[in-house]
Amino acid sequence: MQSDFYSVEEFSTRQGKGLQQALNYAYQNSPFYRRVFDENNLKPEQIKTPADYARVPFTTKNDLRQAYPYGMAAVPLEEILRIHASSGTTGKPIVAGYTRADLDCWAEGVARICEMAGVTSKDIAQVSFGYGLFTGGFGLHYGLERLGATVVPFSSGNTERQLSLMQDFQTSVLVSTPSFAIYMAEIARELGYNPRDFGLRIGLFGGEPCSDAMREDIESQWGLKATLNYGLTEVVGPGISGECLETAGMHILEDVYYPEIIDPQSGKSLADGEKGELVLTPMFKEAFPVLRYRTGDITRLIAEPCLCGRTTRRMDYITGRSDDMIIIKGVNVFPSQIEEVLAGFREVSPHYCLVLKKEKGFIKDLEVQIELTPEGFTDSFKELEALDNRIRQRLRSTLSLAPRVKLMEPKSLERTTGKAKRIFAVEE
Repeated sequence: MQSDFYSVEEFSTRQGKGLQQALNYAYQNSPFYRRVFDENNLKPEQIKTPADYARVPFTTKNDLRQAYPYGMAAVPLEEILRIHASSGTTGKPIVAGYTRADLDCWAEGVARICEMAGVTSKDIAQVSFGYGLFTGGFGLHYGLERLGATVVPFSSGNTERQLSLMQDFQTSVLVSTPSFAIYMAEIARELGYNPRDFGLRIGLFGGEPCSDAMREDIESQWGLKATLNYGLTEVVGPGISGECLETAGMHILEDVYYPEIIDPQSGKSLADGEKGELVLTPMFKEAFPVLRYRTGDITRLIAEPCLCGRTTRRMDYITGRSDDMIIIKGVNVFPSQIEEVLAGFREVSPHYCLVLKKEKGFIKDLEVQIELTPEGFTDSFKELEALDNRIRQRLRSTLSLAPRVKLMEPKSLERTTGKAKRIFAVEE
């Protein structure tokens, strides 16, 4: 779409106007942000440049939780056409409201992301994200329809029927989490099918991190082009950024969402190319405006031109979350580091779990439960012991600590139709 090819100057101009509009709108219509501005002796007209914008306080997940359910609303409830919410597994859920204009902007953004990935009006797209309060299902649904694709709104679960309808409907695009795509391929093979015979052309994957090894596995099994996209309920849902066919980072819709990278500890703004925490501002959100939202996701912004010709900056793949960091014996560990190590062993599958051994609330040890592939599974104790030692040595070298390793039989770890749950805590 044309807006993905604006000049750098055009993007800068649009961002300047968009940020000013977001600031004025939030101050005039949101009781929450008027209070924030007044408490900090700040007025929207004082913010004239991106450097000035750093004076605006961050919005955090805790702010949104405390505002549950409608404390972030900037319009009367009768103007809100839809409500979504996060799962709320660690407290009150995060609520997102949408006016008609918000829904229209959201659908248009997702359509742009889908077009980047190569989806056209001739495609039949099966949405295997859950429908409901989770934004993934509805977000991709309406974006794909806006693009003109035919949508099969299956939702998650019931894998055997998903596969049956995928064949009958001649589905060409699969929308799901990466882990569910791998699980569906497993079930297809158990049923006697070759996943490559289904004719899938493109995968639109999101909702959880996807390592290079997972991407290669999905592409190899299904014979499709796997693309990743990014979004979060607090800002809008899916459609903030997505990969083009070059798969060299996710293009951010910079005329709609203003991105920043900050140091997670100091909050200081970082330059393009430096890794830190992603901060986002949706510039035209009406129902629940959000300014400088700290996503918790660790990434960097890529300013170099993309071979596809799009001029938007790209965000690198999420390497972890500032709040997912595990501190074990004084060492900082991200789950993504462990996943990268495991990806180097052909004997293990993409399925693993991290079990935190706690004592009086403190983490004293980490056990990495790793599922073997059928090819990697053996009755030879000597071979398993050698593999165990190689994995532990690689983990020790990468993490600067030696977690326990537990090799598991193939298909012994729980599968999920949504986001894969990787971390479990047990009190000893």
